[in-house]
Amino acid sequence: MVTTLYLIRHGATEGSEVKRYKGSIDVPMSEKGIEQIRGAAAFISATVRAAATPELSAVYSSPLSRALKSAEIIAEPFGLTPIAISDLRERSFGIWEGMSFNEIREQYPEEFDAWAGNPLKFSPVGGESTLEVRDRVISALNKIIDNHKGNVPDLRTKQSGVVESGLSPSLNIAITAHGGVNRIILCHVIGIPLENIFRIEQDNAAINIIEFWDKYPVVKLLNGVALG
Repeated sequence: MVTTLYLIRHGATEGSEVKRYKGSIDVPMSEKGIEQIRGAAAFISATVRAAATPELSAVYSSPLSRALKSAEIIAEPFGLTPIAISDLRERSFGIWEGMSFNEIREQYPEEFDAWAGNPLKFSPVGGESTLEVRDRVISALNKIIDNHKGNVPDLRTKQSGVVESGLSPSLNIAITAHGGVNRIILCHVIGIPLENIFRIEQDNAAINIIEFWDKYPVVKLLNGVALG
């Protein structure tokens, strides 16, 4: 059985015009970001409805509000309640959070050089390394995909608001996360070294479609953006 994953980056956030390392800071989406995600949701809904199994079985999300709000918008046409997974959160940049690239280089020159010299293993004070993030993200991804092989709980919200559990084949699922998280997942499924992480673009509200077959995953769409 093929499990199709719709992997989405959250929409634009408040203050995103200024490029800063937000990481684990819980910055909400802007109105522009909400509109971007509505476009992505319409595309996903139309694509899923045209599939052999025209249902989305589950929507998973980072717990950060910019991703969780995105998940709610994507899940709504299917009557689903998003499932927050802590390990899908964005990388923590520790004391660098909220700073721009130039501010980091000016205020932490030694640490900046260490980061440039070993970008995968270096972690800012109080933060995570790229390798640490990779380990938790891929562990979460594997658990999600394993859960959707064969028959799995179909989590749907009744009109009463009570979530009931039934059994149905799971062919289409979604994850809403972050630029760094999505790039890690894409490097993993494509099978390229993590050093190439920034050779993969992830725009706000980007849509990626990945088919998970028994032996290998196939990327069907990368960094697709729904046009309004």
